[in-house]
Amino acid sequence: MNIGSLKLENPIISAPMAGISDLPYRLIMKRHGSALVFTEMISANGLFFNGKATRELFNSRAEEHPLGIQLFGEDPERLTEAVKQVEDCGELIDLNLGCPVQKVIRSGAGSALLREPIKVARIISAIRQATARPLTIKFRSGWDHESINFLEIARIAVEEGVDAVTLHPRTRSQMFGGQADWQQIKRLKDTLSIPVIGSGDLFSAECIKTMFEQTGCDAVMIGRGGYGNPWIVNQALDLLAGRPTTQPTPAERLAVARNHFELCLETFGPHKTLGQMRKHLCWYVRGMENAAGFRAEINQTKTTTEMSVLLESFFADAA
Repeated sequence: MNIGSLKLENPIISAPMAGISDLPYRLIMKRHGSALVFTEMISANGLFFNGKATRELFNSRAEEHPLGIQLFGEDPERLTEAVKQVEDCGELIDLNLGCPVQKVIRSGAGSALLREPIKVARIISAIRQATARPLTIKFRSGWDHESINFLEIARIAVEEGVDAVTLHPRTRSQMFGGQADWQQIKRLKDTLSIPVIGSGDLFSAECIKTMFEQTGCDAVMIGRGGYGNPWIVNQALDLLAGRPTTQPTPAERLAVARNHFELCLETFGPHKTLGQMRKHLCWYVRGMENAAGFRAEINQTKTTTEMSVLLESFFADAA
């Protein structure tokens, strides 16, 4: 799997996700086999105004590379400057044309740009001229069902020099509801000569294998399916290679949850870890007996020590 000059070890990629794909999460996904991991989406405006919080989003470690840097914004000049600031931090630059969140839409960025194909062309052209790094876009089918234009956006992106595209086949108006239309990924693959990465509703290794079979995509990008489930990557690689797959034991779940917790403490300190790890620990116990009780208790913890004790106690009872 090649994206421009970047050669990947396998076709499984971990998605850029705001509030999720921070350094600890990326390290966990990388250790479980992801060929490429992405930062959270980084605001070009935040970099322009020299925001400290924005710059913290691309703190990195050598272990997680190759690393993709995802940017969002609506101003070609600011995005160009942002690329110049971040390109040495990773091996690939991605432009977000898919975020459906209202705060991003109001600024004219994310999936709002799907309504302005001419502006998309200007932005991609400016970024392409600013960097020799592999360049990709992640986008949705269109703004709504009346304006599905993913083929037009992809054509523009190719003409302006992107090296691959990632399609999440839902419209902005769908948000994350309904079912992703994988046939749109197939149509895109049948149309383009550059790599097509499929995204949307990949919650198991079997789903990943099915997406490859139904769409012919070159790679897949795992988003919500990786929440508390980094094993999905190696399971998919095993399934694609014809090897048997296995489910993690409670002891394996605990070891990874503990490692994630420790990485978060080391990276962010106790205060941010307390807020950040509540959701992750709830995901790690999903499907286990008394998971609902654990979720209720973990969301009431006041210290990371309390959180750690509760985690160990839950898995001791599950053993």
